[in-house]
This record gives sequence, structure tokens and C-alpha cells, in this order.
Amino acid sequence: MAVVNMKTLLESGVHFGHRTHKWNPHMRPYIFTERNGIHIINLQLTVKAIEDAYALIRDTVSKGGTVLFVGTKRQAQETIQIEAERCGMPYVTARWLGGFLTNWRTIRERISELERLERMKSRGDFERVKKKERLQLQRKIDKLETRLGGIRSMIGLPELLFVVDVRREETAIHEANLLDIPVLAMVDTNCDPRDVDYVIPSNDDAIRAIKLMVATIADAVVEGKNMRKEEDAIEEEQMAAAAELDTPAERRVVVEEGESELTDEELLGESTLAKIQRREEAAAAAAAAAEARAAEEASQAEATAAAEGEGAEAQASTAAEEDAAEEDEAEEADETEEADEDGSALEAEDEDDGDDVEEDNDNGDDDDEDDEDDEDDEDDEDDDDDDDDDVDDVDDDDDDEYADYEGEEDEEDEDEDEDDEDDEDEE
Repeated sequence: MAVVNMKTLLESGVHFGHRTHKWNPHMRPYIFTERNGIHIINLQLTVKAIEDAYALIRDTVSKGGTVLFVGTKRQAQETIQIEAERCGMPYVTARWLGGFLTNWRTIRERISELERLERMKSRGDFERVKKKERLQLQRKIDKLETRLGGIRSMIGLPELLFVVDVRREETAIHEANLLDIPVLAMVDTNCDPRDVDYVIPSNDDAIRAIKLMVATIADAVVEGKNMRKEEDAIEEEQMAAAAELDTPAERRVVVEEGESELTDEELLGESTLAKIQRREEAAAAAAAAAEARAAEEASQAEATAAAEGEGAEAQASTAAEEDAAEEDEAEEADETEEADEDGSALEAEDEDDGDDVEEDNDNGDDDDEDDEDDEDDEDDEDDDDDDDDDVDDVDDDDDDEYADYEGEEDEEDEDEDEDDEDDEDEE
């Protein structure tokens, strides 16, 4: 049974394309005919493309994949948001920011900033700031919410990209091609299908056609999630039943009386058995690796202990040698001190003897000096007597000279008196 029948597609106007003069030649294989200057899309190809896309999305989501819905044109914004929220997938309805996929790290940081501001607002931090700053923060929250609100739940890059208008979302398709992300798109007759991996020929302008296609993709996502939940529940039950048994070789299911025992191979499917076998192999490999690491650590510990023992013995022998050397040095130092003490005692005795000899010499020198002083005193007394005699002789000579001088002066005075008298007589 087809996912969507032909009648539903006709009623929604999916078969209407654009005017013939606006067509893209690469869409020729998907065009059925021309009517009143408008291309008519081949709905048989549309039905087959929807079935392939439905199966692809269902299987991808059942394995834990993510589908990103992209539709920024007015006719698709509300529908994309409603259906994406219904199936729990991220979506973009505002302007596609360059680097949404190729610069995902920066986009993730902006999402974290949005969450931080919202936490501040919920705690009441906005009430403690000024009104202007509060308004600025609120505008920032609104802006980030408008552009990034649909992808807040997306942790990493998506596994599939679903696009409504190929011409309008050219940047998104280009980034997906760079990152090798498969693209599913509603492609109209005026679009280029070469960059789209899974083409769904359809009218991308009619609101009813957009609602039908987006709802179908959302149903595929929901079915894939349900399949994943069922598989997870079955695996959990199987793992719980397997854990109750003692050993893997004895795993059996006990049935009611009158029925034979069934093995795991008979009860479980091939994929489940393969998963169980892979898990057992992984557990055995992990156990072997742990044992190998433990053995290696034990050998390293033994080697370290042996090395430490050898080092301790070497240190002990070195310490003993150092102690012996210190004892020898101490003995030599004691002997040297004793020798120094004996030498100092002998020097002290020699010094005492030398001091006695010097005292004797000093006493003899003092006696000689006293004799010399006595002789000098006698000589000085004789010299003084001679000097006194000389002085007396000089004094006598001076007296004689003075008497002669006075006699000469008296004679000169007498001659002058005589001359004066002669002058008077002449007058």
C-alpha cells in the first residue's frame, strides 16, 4: 500500500508546476505534460519518491539518527514548525545563517548563550539591572530564540536534511553537500535537482501541498522512533533473560510441560544473536585486556621493587664506606691534635728559656749603661771647669780692652780741648 495515494496528491495540487518559460531543463524527466502554459509534474514519480524517502527516514530515525527540517518561506514556516515539534526533530524557519552546519561549534555556543540568558531571567536577575539593560537583554533573547530556537535540541550534526524550496535554501544544501549529509527536497519545475540526493518532484508553493509532504515526512520520523523504542525494549528483555542464566553455553528457555526446550537460535533472530555475540566478544576482549594490563602492572611493580632493593643495598654499602672513612679521618685528626699539643708544649718551654736569657742580657746591658753614664758625667764636669776658665780669661781680656779704649777717648778729649783753646787765643 502506498504511503500517499494519487488522489490525495491531486487534491492537494502537488502536480502543478511553474510556467513553461521559467522551467529548469534538468527537471525534464519529472515533467508529465504542459497545460495552459504550465508544466504538469508526473505524480507516478512523486509517489515512488515519497515511498523511498519515507523508508529512508524511518530507518535512519530507528537507528538513532536526526532529521533537520528546513523551510524559511512564508507558506512553509508554520507547517515546518508544527510538524517538526510533533515528531520531536530540529527545524529552521527563520533565515538560514551561514555556517549553520559547517560552523556548528559557533552555533552551539550561541545556543548556550541563549540558555544562559533564559536561566538569568528565570532566576530574576533581570530585575536587578537597569531598565535599558533589561530591554537589551530581552531583545537579545528574542533574536536568538527566533533564529536558533528550533535547533536547541540538536546536539550534533543531523544525519538527513529535508528542504522545502531548493532555490531559496541553496546555502543549506551547499553546506550539507560539503559535509556529505544526504538531502531530501521538494523540487519544483523551476529548480535544479542536481545537488539533491533524494528528489521529490512536487509543487513547493501551494500551502496544501507543503502540508501534505511535511506531514508525511513527520509520520516517517514518528514511525522510526516507535520502532526504535520497540527494539530497545526487546533488547532489554533479552539481555535481562540472558543475565539470569549461569553461563552462555547453558542458555535455555524452559517452557511448559509437554513442550521441548528451545535454544536461543530458535527463539532469537539473526541480528539479535549477532549483537549478543558481539557484546560477548567485546566483554571477553575487555577482560583479556584488563588481565594483560594487570600482569604488566604487576611485572612493572616487581621490577620497580627489585630496583629499589638494589638501590637500598647500594646506599647501605655506600653509607658504611662513608662511616669508615669518617672514622679514619677522626682518628687522623686526633693524632694530629696530639702532635700539635706536644709541639706547642715544647715551643712554650723554649720560649721560657729564651725569656730567661733575654732577662740576663738585659741586666748586663743595664750595668754597662750605668758605668758609661758615670764616665760621661765625669767628662762633662771636666769640660765645665775648662769652659769656666776660658770664660774668666775672656772677661779679663775684655776689661783690658775697655780700659785702653777709655784712655784713648780721654786723650782725644784733651786734644780737642787744646785745639779749642788755641782757636780762642787766635781770636
